[in-house]
Amino acid sequence: MMIVNEEKIIRKQLIKNMLYNFLILTIIFMLFGILMFHTLQAFVYESSNRELNFVKEKMEEGKNPIIRKGNEKGLEQPKEKRLEMVELQLNPRVIYVVRDEQGNIKNTDKIGRIYDEFGESISFDKTKLNSIYEMQINNRYYYRGINIRTTNELGETQYVQLLINVDSEKMMMDNYLKILMIGIGITIMLSLIASYMISKRALEPIVENWKKQTEFVQNASHELRTPLTIIQTKQELLLQEPNKKIIDKSEDIMLTLNEAKRLSKMTKDLMLLARADVEQIDLAKEEVDLDEFMQEMIAPYKDFAKMEKKKVILDFNWNETIAIDKNKIHQVMVILLDNAIKYTKPNDTITIQTKRKEGKCIIEVSDTGIGISEEGLRHVFERFYREDKARSRKTGGTGLRIIHCTISSFSS
Repeated sequence: MMIVNEEKIIRKQLIKNMLYNFLILTIIFMLFGILMFHTLQAFVYESSNRELNFVKEKMEEGKNPIIRKGNEKGLEQPKEKRLEMVELQLNPRVIYVVRDEQGNIKNTDKIGRIYDEFGESISFDKTKLNSIYEMQINNRYYYRGINIRTTNELGETQYVQLLINVDSEKMMMDNYLKILMIGIGITIMLSLIASYMISKRALEPIVENWKKQTEFVQNASHELRTPLTIIQTKQELLLQEPNKKIIDKSEDIMLTLNEAKRLSKMTKDLMLLARADVEQIDLAKEEVDLDEFMQEMIAPYKDFAKMEKKKVILDFNWNETIAIDKNKIHQVMVILLDNAIKYTKPNDTITIQTKRKEGKCIIEVSDTGIGISEEGLRHVFERFYREDKARSRKTGGTGLRIIHCTISSFSS
């Protein structure tokens, strides 16, 4: 069970990760929404912009569809000009507003109803030339326009304001914006929920590993304290009787040496684990006769097993050399054999095999001991896992090694 401080730290980290994920997801969705809005806006107004630019380009080429001032004095429009005017007047949505240099509307008779309804409320800025802009008339109607500076037949400067109504496009964009805002609001709420779930899921293995490491540190502290206490006590007793002979204190000395060996072994296990965490373990492969190597390595454990009245069976069938890291294989085999001897009873059997399977070399250690449950098998490769904590404490297990058996494969 975790202490309160650890729970607070984990909760704080969960909130921090959740807010971080929420911020990232929100920014992504916001940027996506903005991109979609501007993309749709450009698509919706593309036709209007194209029409305005088309008329602008034709006017710049001299094809002016506006009745010039000279015609207002009774001059007839040339035939070719009339044809050009008809050609450019195909789109009834485009309104042509002619203004003098002061900005006053000069073709009121040509725009008719538009002028009667809106009059001088049609805004105009002669500094905005040759670029499309948006405008609103009477706070009700929406137009896109472009201003062009030209000269009439008398050489006077005039401005042509091309306007096209975009009420339908504006309504479409407003409706889309409402839908987009609702969607973003829903997405933000979903992002908050998703951020919490993602953060919680990401922290689960960390919390679980933290629990196991905390438990391991507690157990390791207990394991270390016991041999250190024994060593200290025995050494103090030896100092109290400095005149005693070694033979008289051989049992105490032997006990001290055994506890020192336990400490050394535990320290090596911890260092091996630390090196594995930072990926500092390199394989130094070399060609060896696997069966001969296994025979030499297992010899001391055969003697240990014999002393405890346990039978060791060797079944080597590789019969050729293989490239392996002898030290690493030795470490693995020590773990397997150590556990096999610990968790078997007198008259039990321990079998070590080498064999070929699907082009791979299999080294197998099995025994007829107490075994491991189905639940334990699912966790056997998890760090610090010990199926029976009380049993492991009695036998000196730390959770740093495989508990019962394994199958290891090495390419030939």
